[in-house]
Amino acid sequence: MKDIKTPQDLMEQMSAMMPTFKANKNGYEIRTKILELAVGQEWQDYYAKWGAFETSVEKDNDEVITKVNMPGVPGAEQVLDTAQKFYDFVNKSHK
Repeated sequence: MKDIKTPQDLMEQMSAMMPTFKANKNGYEIRTKILELAVGQEWQDYYAKWGAFETSVEKDNDEVITKVNMPGVPGAEQVLDTAQKFYDFVNKSHK
């Protein structure tokens, strides 16, 4: 760190540490953000379903059969479908 001798030195040092603000995002940044939202949404749905998985126990003659129905882990197709829904919503013109 540089020695701080004047208020101007402090201001320059603090401004160098502050994040830059960019008002407009390009198309890649927008699609990346939408993809991040889709991934988060898919995993949130997965964990909600995980908490409500089904278990059943049946007796078939002398054998006990246990069935567990668990949600499927979201794959790329599900994430891309969700991202497309978000993207369509963003591009939708409101009349």
